[in-house]
Amino acid sequence: MLEIKTLDKPDERRDFPRGHLEAVHMSGLDFAVATFEPGWRWSESVKPIAGTDSCQVHHNGYVVQGRLRIRMDDGAEQEVGPGDVFVCPPGHDAWVVGEEPVIAYDFAGQMAQEYAKAD
Repeated sequence: MLEIKTLDKPDERRDFPRGHLEAVHMSGLDFAVATFEPGWRWSESVKPIAGTDSCQVHHNGYVVQGRLRIRMDDGAEQEVGPGDVFVCPPGHDAWVVGEEPVIAYDFAGQMAQEYAKAD
């Protein structure tokens, strides 16, 4: 079965401090577009919703715009920016670097299903 959806009409939108997520759900694919405004940091904006010490969502992502710094629980730290494809396992914090909003696509599914959802 062929399925096509447009991001202009996402299946759901979740707002959180300094950002939001839009998700489409299809057979075999849950896709998310995250927008993080300058000043956004997971440990400040999403941690209170998630109720965990660090982000426990696996990400397979692609950065469209802006720069995002990611720090793993073990202290490893890297920055991603426009054109970067990344895989980030659970157990991290992240924050916007600079004054440009970050727009990232996430293909892993867990973000579209669970991210910033209160239990």
